[in-house]
Amino acid sequence: MKTQTLVVTALAAALAACGSNSGGDGSGAARQQLKVVGSSTVYPFTTAVAEQFQRENKNVSVVVESTGTGAGMKLFCGGVGANYPDVENASRQIKKSEYDACVANGVKNVIEVPVGIDGLTIIEGKGAQLANLTQADIYKALAANPFGKGPNKAQTWKDVNPALPAVKIRVLGPPPTSGTRDSLAELYLEKGCNSDPAMAALKKSDEAKHKDICTKVREDGAFVEAGENDNLLVQKVTSQPGTLGVLGYSYLEENLDKVKPVQIGGVSPSEGTIADLSYPGARKLYIYIKGEHLPAKPALRDFVAAYAKQWGKGGPLEKRGLVPLLGGDATGAAQQATELKPLDGTSLK
Repeated sequence: MKTQTLVVTALAAALAACGSNSGGDGSGAARQQLKVVGSSTVYPFTTAVAEQFQRENKNVSVVVESTGTGAGMKLFCGGVGANYPDVENASRQIKKSEYDACVANGVKNVIEVPVGIDGLTIIEGKGAQLANLTQADIYKALAANPFGKGPNKAQTWKDVNPALPAVKIRVLGPPPTSGTRDSLAELYLEKGCNSDPAMAALKKSDEAKHKDICTKVREDGAFVEAGENDNLLVQKVTSQPGTLGVLGYSYLEENLDKVKPVQIGGVSPSEGTIADLSYPGARKLYIYIKGEHLPAKPALRDFVAAYAKQWGKGGPLEKRGLVPLLGGDATGAAQQATELKPLDGTSLK
């Protein structure tokens, strides 16, 4: 026990030393640095919290980097200490494989805090013709091997569904390192794939084969990885007629003068349809806190508390496009922001 105490104390000292420097306000107080990585979707919300938090806490510096959820998880789970992030932004829940990697690298206290809801939207230019798509339409257009029946040969949306216009299929979307890509697979591709009863049955009998057929996207130019810069994606959709884009609701809301949403199954994305989860692309957003860093960085707990003050109904983050959690979800998130209980990894997928 004595040895363990010495190790923890040494770690705390190293974190405090490497994450601090003398205060820039002339007080000589130690300046703590909080490092945040992860989702480009959560990035603007965390950045807004960080800016306000730094104004109110002159001895804290918060560095927020947009890496994508997957790449951020690798950094976050890489280890404990000053060389590793304190916080991970995520546009999906942490995966079991990521959690296991965290534990293997000494990050055994992963703290999950839901911060709100986002809608994964499909956007198009103002003059475009695709007013409404179903999850099945999207799957048939983007899947590499639709329903396991061979390579995708569809060139236009009319090839996918005779009721749709003969517009060339071209969709700009997130790279594999992005949580948004995982959400695209889960909320659109897999749901569209499972519209075929045989595919729904396949998931029970051969999950790996089901995942390959249902979530692997084509690589012939119909789907284009557009990186993590959502503002650039909006520009490309605007300048390339017929092109669709995949991005979070907050970016759509900010750019309604340039682009418009495509309805999914007859439902338009709005704060109301996302909040009640009736919009098919609705998804929860999270931040993950490294519990091992809390003793050495007291500002970390204060930062989460500051986040919780801004995410509610009528708060600053709602004005930036984050859809607030409702009911029990809102109560649970507020409680977790205070208690910061470590995640039980056995429930993860």
